[in-house]
Amino acid sequence: MKYSAGLASVLGLLAGARAGTTIWSGSFNSYATVADFDNWSWSNEVGEYQWYIHGTEPTSHYLALDPSFKNPADTSETHGLKMSIDSSATWNSQMERCELIPQTTENLGQGELFYHFSIMQNGTNPPESTLEHQIFFFESHFTELKYGVSPSPTDLQWMVQEVPYWSSPFTAGTWFNFAYDIDFSAGTVGLWASTGGAPLTKVAQNVAASTSTNSEDFHVGILRIVNDPTPEDYYVSGVYIETGPITTAIGSGSSGSSPSSSSASSASSSSAPASSASSSTAPVSSTSSAAGPTQTQYGQCGGTGYTGPTTCASPFTCKAISAPYYYQCL
Repeated sequence: MKYSAGLASVLGLLAGARAGTTIWSGSFNSYATVADFDNWSWSNEVGEYQWYIHGTEPTSHYLALDPSFKNPADTSETHGLKMSIDSSATWNSQMERCELIPQTTENLGQGELFYHFSIMQNGTNPPESTLEHQIFFFESHFTELKYGVSPSPTDLQWMVQEVPYWSSPFTAGTWFNFAYDIDFSAGTVGLWASTGGAPLTKVAQNVAASTSTNSEDFHVGILRIVNDPTPEDYYVSGVYIETGPITTAIGSGSSGSSPSSSSASSASSSSAPASSASSSTAPVSSTSSAAGPTQTQYGQCGGTGYTGPTTCASPFTCKAISAPYYYQCL
């Protein structure tokens, strides 16, 4: 029995490293080349992802796979994904978009779930801090990362319903690891984060939010408000969704050659909003009696350059998401 204390310690560490149950894996291991993303269609719903929110160029213009594109600490994946946007990446609007959607029959909106992902920009084709970016978001935008917005446009900022609760400089070459802690039953969301190979720590406590998903509206990728010719590249790995308790380890938990292994918990965070949400009002309301086509829930209903329906189907209302550029039926 002289080894019992040491064994208990090891078992405890293992339990903390991989504690939850994965209900959807967004691993890129099953994609040998980016052409495999094109195997998915509405009539052939195969693979881990739906791939339809992108520009008119071939898939290889927006996506690329390579072992160097993943967080080195994530030893479970053979390669990561590079996601690119430029002026050709407009989809269904004047915004530039490169986004994957989970392909699954699982219910991704019940109980308490942890939405994991890692993201990095390496300084080549970096994000433009004068333009708003929405990163890894839900269709209703109840939580998301943003870049290029006040009060800290050069920071990655975690938002809950347009209000920032945590931020950190989006340093080139640093892998940022995140898990959205979403309690759909309680209607709250919090944030876990770290950098490099460091284990996740809770950096923002859960706050009230209108948590909802139809299991097909978690956007794995980037949306840049306003069309701009400047190309941008992002690197993604470690995407999965699990039940609790949360898995805090990043892959093996070893930083390997990752450029940073310090915890992101030293970044700015607060339990109270860092700033107030936009007070802009929507250009139209769902109560309008005007004849003509109406927009469905979550559809765009206004914004710079938008020419589609501006009246929302009942009972939804056209609300400012990023005034004056983008309004959405919510």
